Amino acid sequence: MTHTYQLTGMTCSACEAKVKSKLLTLPDITSVEVSKDTNTATIGMEKHISLTNLQEVLGGASSKYQISATQHNEIAEQTKSWLETYKPILLIFSFITGVTVLIEVTSESFEWMRWMRHFMAGFFLVFSFFKLLNLKGFAESYAMYDVVAKKIKAWGFIYAFIELGLGLAYLTNFQPLIINCVTILVMGVSIIGVLKSVLSNQKIKCACLGDVFNLPMSTVTIIEDALMITMSVGMVLYFYI
Repeated sequence: MTHTYQLTGMTCSACEAKVKSKLLTLPDITSVEVSKDTNTATIGMEKHISLTNLQEVLGGASSKYQISATQHNEIAEQTKSWLETYKPILLIFSFITGVTVLIEVTSESFEWMRWMRHFMAGFFLVFSFFKLLNLKGFAESYAMYDVVAKKIKAWGFIYAFIELGLGLAYLTNFQPLIINCVTILVMGVSIIGVLKSVLSNQKIKCACLGDVFNLPMSTVTIIEDALMITMSVGMVLYFYI
């Protein structure tokens, strides 16, 4: 995609060269054309880059070079980019949710505990499937941020099979109390590394779908792990109440 921005602050050819070189340092930018005469910058990019990132590479808010969007809707472009980035995981959650809801709709009554059990079974089975497609690639990506995998390299390989086992256990309703406690423990440890990475703004790949998709680590990953923990806690409380 290509966008044309208003870019003020350029007063000479040296400024044009400086701005162009700075913008080209961003990994997803493929081409840059700037003009001090028209105060514009035409930027080609593989995916939409926010104005915040563009301004940051130019020196931040205090820089004499100020960039703004005048020919496109920045909010709409960011939303479109977000949907394109997370399309795989959104589709997976939609399919799992749709199938498990249909199971309940076609049953005699809608049982929330049964729905959550089937949802978690689908979640772990599907996510383990993508991890197992390239187990080595997943383990290497997972070791970039997981607190256990950083210290124990084999944990990434083991984790994929733990998810597979949890999926089968939820599907067959095997020892539900124990399985939910295991889920809370495993996902609780996993979310620690995710939180550290997101809060420190590390630009690393999320390994939730293995090495198949290039998903960035973000709050989406936190929500994903937190959802599994919340469901497990709810099911554990159900057995005690």
